[in-house]
Amino acid sequence: MKDARITQFAEILVDYSTRVKKGDVVLINAAGLEALPLVKELHALCLKRGAAYVEYAFSVPEIDCNFYNLANKQQLEHFPQHKLDFFKTLTVYIGIAAGDNSMVMANARQQAMVAYQKLTRPLVDQRVKHTRWVVTRYPTHAAAQEAKMSLDEYEDYLFSACCIDWHAESKKQAKLKKLIDKTKEVRIVAPDTDLAFSIDGLPGIKCDGRLNMPDGEVFTAPVRDSVQGHITYNCPSIYQGKEFNGVRFEFKDGRIVKASADAGMSGALNKILDTDEGARYIGEFSLGINPGIRRPMRNILFDEKIFGSIHFTPGQAYDECDNGNRSAVHWDLVRILADGEIWFDGVLIQKKGVFVHKELLELNP
Repeated sequence: MKDARITQFAEILVDYSTRVKKGDVVLINAAGLEALPLVKELHALCLKRGAAYVEYAFSVPEIDCNFYNLANKQQLEHFPQHKLDFFKTLTVYIGIAAGDNSMVMANARQQAMVAYQKLTRPLVDQRVKHTRWVVTRYPTHAAAQEAKMSLDEYEDYLFSACCIDWHAESKKQAKLKKLIDKTKEVRIVAPDTDLAFSIDGLPGIKCDGRLNMPDGEVFTAPVRDSVQGHITYNCPSIYQGKEFNGVRFEFKDGRIVKASADAGMSGALNKILDTDEGARYIGEFSLGINPGIRRPMRNILFDEKIFGSIHFTPGQAYDECDNGNRSAVHWDLVRILADGEIWFDGVLIQKKGVFVHKELLELNP
């Protein structure tokens, strides 16, 4: 039987997030075949809204893994110009992840993955800079297992985090953006975490359901060389097919000078940070504020939005809030602050994961 929530979800993605209209050229790109029910709904809605052309594509992560393991140097260096040519015609991009194994890339050749990510960066830049885009997740048994839920529980969790009044959330986020815009110095204090950095001159950016779904954060970036201190992240993170826990960074003048992780993963962690010079600097600082996301799910699209969390991201800065950092890496690592504090210019704004600043109380669930 058709789940009415899928139709509601599709309507949010088409009508709110990407605002599909007459004449648009749309690509619906699904990684994983289980996303078919949502792809069908999206395809139909885009046609009904008058899109001139709607392309849909499915990719299979297991085949991508084979490519990284089997491709020779010439194959890894062959740029898919035909894809870029097509991407230049797009006005809307909808990306859906529906993988049936989050660890499928665990044994893929990391060097090949990094090289191909660098090569194909123009595809990402084209869709990010020149389309109305959104990326999301579709509930699968694998994702539910990662979140330690049944599929029914995971579906309820996903739809409750996504199918909310984003117009109202956007108005609430405006208050946090306004405070960030006038803040110069930030300090974050928690067990084994004490960070200080400047955000002077860097704007707050609302994330209110336009680009990610689920959404629910307001981000900025530190002045690149200003970060001092250390942070220990307390959410698991899956990156390049490997799981990292207990990631700890020490900073000096903005640069990560020491990095470690639990379970013998420090070597793999440092290899990622050595991808390029910018990978050891921070490109994003963000506060998670989705009221429906309260605990880690080992899925970054959800975890970075956990209410009462921050993510402090090594790598590439976003164009909307550009601190000058450039990298092939952008790794959103999450610290839940249920045991911490956030200070803006010496004023406590959040304590134990709850906003205490009078201008931000409306954001609390």
